[in-house]
Amino acid sequence: MKKTTTAIRLDNHEKLCRIMQKQTHDKINGLATQINRLEKILIGAAALIISGLGMTLIELLVWLKKIKAVFVKI
Repeated sequence: MKKTTTAIRLDNHEKLCRIMQKQTHDKINGLATQINRLEKILIGAAALIISGLGMTLIELLVWLKKIKAVFVKI
């Protein structure tokens, strides 16, 4: 049975759509991977900043305690 021109064009269009759908799916997966990577980097940076601020606060409290002790002796 011979395919008509319309059937051939429809088959070609469906093949092209499947190829484009696969490419789009691959691109979305790639973007999802990049977003996950960036999320991990941002969470790590936030944790580093928070721990740095915490250490600064502790150092400031220790320094204030030393200053208070000096003034109490005077």
